[in-house]
Amino acid sequence: MHGPARNRLVRLVAVAAGVVCLTGTVLGAAALPADASTASTATDAAAQDTATLPAPDNPAMDAVAAMQPSWNLGNTLDAFPDETSWGNPVPTKQLFDTLKAQGFRSVRIPVTWSAHQSATAPYTIDATWMAHVKQVVDWAIADGLYVDLNVHHDSWQWIENMPTDHDNVVARFDATWTQIATAFKDEPRKLLFEDVNEPQFKDAAGNPVSDAQAIQCLDELDTAFFNIVRHSGGRNGTRLLMLFPTANTQAGFDAQAAEIASLHDSNMVATVHNYGFWPFTVNIAGFDTFNAQVQQDMLDLYSEIYNTFVAKGVPVYMGEWATFKYPSYDSFHAIEPGEGDKFYEMFEYEARIHHVTTALWDTGLFIDRSTYQIRVPELWSRIQSGWKTRSGTASSDQLFVPKSGPITARTISLNLNGLTFKGLNAGGWCLVKGKDYTISGDQLTLTAATVARLAGSQAYGVDSTLTVTFSAGVPWNIDVITNGPVTQAAATGDTTNGLVIPTQFTGDTLAEMEAKYADGSGAGPASWTTYQEYGFSFKPDASGNTITMTPDFLNAINDGVPVTLTFYFWSGAKTTYTVTKSGTAVTGSVG
Repeated sequence: MHGPARNRLVRLVAVAAGVVCLTGTVLGAAALPADASTASTATDAAAQDTATLPAPDNPAMDAVAAMQPSWNLGNTLDAFPDETSWGNPVPTKQLFDTLKAQGFRSVRIPVTWSAHQSATAPYTIDATWMAHVKQVVDWAIADGLYVDLNVHHDSWQWIENMPTDHDNVVARFDATWTQIATAFKDEPRKLLFEDVNEPQFKDAAGNPVSDAQAIQCLDELDTAFFNIVRHSGGRNGTRLLMLFPTANTQAGFDAQAAEIASLHDSNMVATVHNYGFWPFTVNIAGFDTFNAQVQQDMLDLYSEIYNTFVAKGVPVYMGEWATFKYPSYDSFHAIEPGEGDKFYEMFEYEARIHHVTTALWDTGLFIDRSTYQIRVPELWSRIQSGWKTRSGTASSDQLFVPKSGPITARTISLNLNGLTFKGLNAGGWCLVKGKDYTISGDQLTLTAATVARLAGSQAYGVDSTLTVTFSAGVPWNIDVITNGPVTQAAATGDTTNGLVIPTQFTGDTLAEMEAKYADGSGAGPASWTTYQEYGFSFKPDASGNTITMTPDFLNAINDGVPVTLTFYFWSGAKTTYTVTKSGTAVTGSVG
């Protein structure tokens, strides 16, 4: 472990060890709350409580509320042809012990049945597979966890053919749920059923059918699922059942609500998924920050969910949520970590005040399935804290100090989120208000001398980390980074292997990339925008001093027509670079 990753771990350990400064006072470890996720003053807790929206009280609402927080066993039993095909190990009892210890109260266990089921009548599910799924479910329930069990990727493997193969799809759907309902009918009511994950329906040409036809297909399947489960005996007569919309739109929610109402059953749950405002969660089209538009998209979603379901007494289970590109298995985060942290913090807060239970989608990026360790401790602590309280953030988690030129005082805007500022520390140094910094409302100003001390010897990269503490939640960390001019050099490549651009980052970090033809139009796979997708069209490697333009990008640009690339860095620096494709050969030059 090296660089920023190591620095983040070190600063997290420092905070856990008790290096916390409150208006210049050093606190020892004994003064820290035993559970940081519950840390909150009475005043701040009361202020947050007033934001919580009212909700009807009924047994189904209470049960789904008791499921918060939730977690997904992603890319495992839903993988195919078998559960280890997508890189995760076979689930163990220890995994669910870990989840319980981390504070989870429920798990979603997605299952793709098709690879373990006859594709023709009577559509028999392999008994060994059914027994294995049941064992995994029972491990979770034995730990006191609620469980959501579903039919997962079958949605696009065969269910989507319903408009063109109606009778066979319906027969297979009925047979699938008849077997699942029978196998699990005697399980405790902590087991919930979800009939189909992210339903979609295609016409003969493979295109999505109209919204009206999709709703008609899904309503038929929902009703069949409901009738099969309710008449299958055991505890299935009153088990909580989840229904999904055809789309995450108001029209989709309205149709979902109408179907639930038509069943006249108080044990129904609406389930939805959300990965945030798509351009932000993949970093495309210039959405590299958690800006007002990204936040409004989140607010609109929760408002629609609340007004359509929660306010009317229908509980809502957010069966999947996260961002698409943070955290990541790559050597880089396509979403800058601080911007991603703000998304996770606000998402959990809005869920809490809107009475929505959230199931984090995890394919092994959050919890290592082999070691059961947390992969990104700082983000994880923020997520856990978000289950109970808010945390403060700031305009950025990076403070760039140019290596050349005078060091000046710097002002940082804090996002207090209803909290109050408490203090600053940097490693073992507790900064003193009035001497090392001033605070006015949400404006934190570091003196020039403080910035110079934080920058130290000014080696390129992260020199130190400033930790901002608030009256509740987890601290906000700001890396103090020395940077210099970013330089690039000419290169050659091809459309098969890509173009590797030599790039001296000198402590800087790439934020986004714009690609244009001479007429100003966008160049690359996403022709509707000039800003291309981070990690798909281009991939930075700061430690290797390169930026690679991928084959996906190069194959999408026009032959023989120069493309101007503009690379934007988080320090505010930018570089321009010209790429030209000739057949399969590609050349690149500075400027």
